[in-house]
Amino acid sequence: MPKAVKTNVLRYLDAHHISYETLDYPVEDDNYDGKLIAVKTGLPASMIYKTLVLTGDKESHLVCVIPVEKELDLKAVARASGNKSVTMLHQKDLLPLTGYLRGGCSPIGMKKLFPTYLDQSAAELERLSVSAGARGCQVLLSPRDLMACVPLRLASLCRM
Repeated sequence: MPKAVKTNVLRYLDAHHISYETLDYPVEDDNYDGKLIAVKTGLPASMIYKTLVLTGDKESHLVCVIPVEKELDLKAVARASGNKSVTMLHQKDLLPLTGYLRGGCSPIGMKKLFPTYLDQSAAELERLSVSAGARGCQVLLSPRDLMACVPLRLASLCRM
C-alpha cells in the first residue's frame, strides 16, 4: 500500500506533537460509504467517525463528527448548536469552504475554524479514526487529542 501523503491534518498533528497513526486504504470509485472504510482498514466501524458540514439559521456553518455507522439527527444538531434548523452543506460548496473534497473532509485543518460538535459516543473510546484530509487515508488518535486540535463540544447528534 502506498505511503500516506502529508496532508494539512498530518502536518498540523506533527507541528503540535500530537501522537497519531495513519491507515491507508484503496479508493477505487466514488463510493464514499464510511462502512467500507471499516472493511478496508480492518477497524471496527464504531471507531471510524465521519465529518459533516452543515449550515444553520443562526450559525452560518458548523461541523459534526459522528460514527460512520450512524445517521445525523438534524433536530438534535439544531438543539445542540442553538439553531432553529440546520441543513447539510451542498457538496459543491465543501471544497471552497473547508479545503477538503467529499470523502476526505476532516475536522482538523479546515480553512476556517467552525463550531464543531463531536457525538458523545466518542467519549467512551480510547482512540477514534477521522479522515486524514484525503480520500484513502485515516488518522487514528485519542478523542482527547482530537479535542486539543479542534475546540469540540460533545453532544448527542445521531438518530437512535
